[in-house]
Amino acid sequence: MLSLTDIQPQKDEIYLDNNATTPVLPQAAQAAMHTMQLCYGNPSSSHITGIKAKYILETTRGLVRKVIGASTGEITFTSGATEGIQTAIISALQAAKEQGISQEKPLLLYGATEHKAVPETLKHWNSMLDIGGDVVAIPVDENGILDVDFIKHNSADAIIICTMAANNETGVFQDLPLLEKTIREQNEAVLWMVDCVQALGKIDLNIAETTIDYAPFSGHKLYAPKGIGVLYVREGAPYTPFIAGGGQESGLRSGTENLPGIAALQAVLALLDDPSDDTFKDHDTLLAYRKQLVDTLTEVFPDIVFNHDLSCSLPTTLNFSVRGLSSKDIMDLFDAARIRVSSGSACSSKVTGSFVLDAMGKERWQSESAIRLSFGPATKQCEIDQACKAIKQAVEALKHSCLILSDTDDNSEFAVDGLQQWVYDQQCTWCYVDKAAKECVLIDATPELVNKFERLVRCQGYQVVAVLESHHHSQQVLNTEMIRELITEHIQAAEFDELGWPLNATQVKLANGDSVPAIKVGSKVIARLPLAGHTKNSVAYLLGTASNERLAIENIEYAFTGDTIQIGGLGRTDGETADCDDLYQSIKRLAQVIAEDTLICPSHDYQTLFSTSIAMECKTNALVAGVLDGELDVASFKSQKADLDKQLPESDYHNFCGSVNLSQNNIGHLAANQLAEFMEKHPNATLVDVREPHEFEAYPDAYVAGTKMVNIPLSQITNFVNLQRDSKSVEAFICICRSGNRSDAAAKTLKRNGFVNVYHVPGGFALLD
Repeated sequence: MLSLTDIQPQKDEIYLDNNATTPVLPQAAQAAMHTMQLCYGNPSSSHITGIKAKYILETTRGLVRKVIGASTGEITFTSGATEGIQTAIISALQAAKEQGISQEKPLLLYGATEHKAVPETLKHWNSMLDIGGDVVAIPVDENGILDVDFIKHNSADAIIICTMAANNETGVFQDLPLLEKTIREQNEAVLWMVDCVQALGKIDLNIAETTIDYAPFSGHKLYAPKGIGVLYVREGAPYTPFIAGGGQESGLRSGTENLPGIAALQAVLALLDDPSDDTFKDHDTLLAYRKQLVDTLTEVFPDIVFNHDLSCSLPTTLNFSVRGLSSKDIMDLFDAARIRVSSGSACSSKVTGSFVLDAMGKERWQSESAIRLSFGPATKQCEIDQACKAIKQAVEALKHSCLILSDTDDNSEFAVDGLQQWVYDQQCTWCYVDKAAKECVLIDATPELVNKFERLVRCQGYQVVAVLESHHHSQQVLNTEMIRELITEHIQAAEFDELGWPLNATQVKLANGDSVPAIKVGSKVIARLPLAGHTKNSVAYLLGTASNERLAIENIEYAFTGDTIQIGGLGRTDGETADCDDLYQSIKRLAQVIAEDTLICPSHDYQTLFSTSIAMECKTNALVAGVLDGELDVASFKSQKADLDKQLPESDYHNFCGSVNLSQNNIGHLAANQLAEFMEKHPNATLVDVREPHEFEAYPDAYVAGTKMVNIPLSQITNFVNLQRDSKSVEAFICICRSGNRSDAAAKTLKRNGFVNVYHVPGGFALLD
């Protein structure tokens, strides 16, 4: 395990994710350390040490009042904004319950682009307190501005209205005076909470001059530590303590106060309040920073779209999308270049798409491709300069990898040669390229990856031999037609069947004596083998080297089987065109024409293992083994297969396309601090960077722990397995990536395919300098 001091920022790191959290200012860190070491008293203690602690507490409270303009009302220290939100909502709902709810159907209103902490808290306490209200989102327009007419028509029935001062994903700020006027004209008594987390230090606040009832703040969004926050409560607004106990904070929030955090917050607010201090930049300076970043991003990404109107957004936040690039593409690239950004909100980074942009009515590609870049009000000019330089350098790598089109001709060394697999939502798209012939073929493409293939073809000037599907469901969109429409001028053949198979195919003979249609791609052929079962039209595509119009078993490198054979499973046979008898025969037919170790490439990958083989399936898949060793007759196979299919949820042709047994692969783990010692003891070990080529190139440092890395992208791991069949017992392969997820998948794939000494580095480059 790494020691705490081993975990450090990477050299040259550029942090542009300040809306998620900010680094702690040196003055704040010093204040916290001073308080922990020398002013460690409990503010509730009556002795002198406690009195000193109490002084820090109250002087900070006074400074909070001054900075947010709260001469009246309660200022309570919390653990952060989420606790403040909980307290405000509980107070409002409990007050409504005690006073009696007069509305026939009470409403709990919140902005549709609100942080998830708000609607989830509303739903939770609406249920727990048995309020019986409807939790309703206030719509926003395309700029993220709340619908004032909606508020006007619904405020009378509302118990609480929750809005934001500024949005955490887009930086869009609301017209608070207009909201206040609209709300109070309709309902003077309704309780109004405004999330001010992103506003502190960026927008002038005079809260006591408004009728805002509750306003939560969070210290870690403005250079103070995590774990400290503030809740403003307007004088006379109802209040129910969220945390009861010893009666601290005048009984409003029990628990010993986080005095080091409070002292750190005081240090930040003192700087913010000092007109002679230049730590916090003025509005015009921040606008100039943003313009510099906008100009740089527009220069390097010609297809960029900014997802918000800059005129009604904080100057410290940019939210953008680039057509054809997913947020993961850009995140991985920027992370490799040591630029830290996020995909939308950090609290929802695992969610596909942005609910904020969805609420604003943005196109789906914008939502799924959104990147949030945010700097802080204490950012310096030199940091913006470094960021712009790093962004320009990083995007050059995208051009070389054909993820964006450019006029560069210097991309030959980056051109793919052989097989790639691209995975989207557990669906595998297979792209085979013959670099010398400049020809390629695409198999089982998902719609989301069409643009990726189109860019590759146009960038490298490839001729597309075929765009193939291994099977087709009756209600499924024809992906082959979609792709062919985009790249008609790059496709060789003119006529195709429903699976994209060219009608001008020749014939080759397989090992079982069958003659089957085949097409050429560079120096290889692809033969089509009928494999009915999962669907009536299911086929396998066999790629290999033909000799004298024969495709021998030993010369077949890959079998693209669609959903017929999966990794640890078989395609389901309970669909309208499925047939279990056919599947039984298809398994036998496939085994007659490929070798036991031929790599089988399915169209779904539920375990991130990419490929399998007859030999591997016979070890883990009882049905396949039973069919091939003769222990299962057709009737027994059908009975067992039907039982497996009954256990699967209904399929949408993307998920649950077959039953899968999970594979167990024991690989070695090397902690980041063990890597140098391991490489010294094993000088012949191969250190494999499994990130994509553009990530590998983004930060030109090819050495880790004194060892030169080899780039074998995860998208080409199947190709690598095929090429390295005779190198499986080398001293060791150590896989590494950005965070450890891809290296874990790569290492398990290698291990499963017979590589002997395989390791990966948990935490990856994130835990290395």
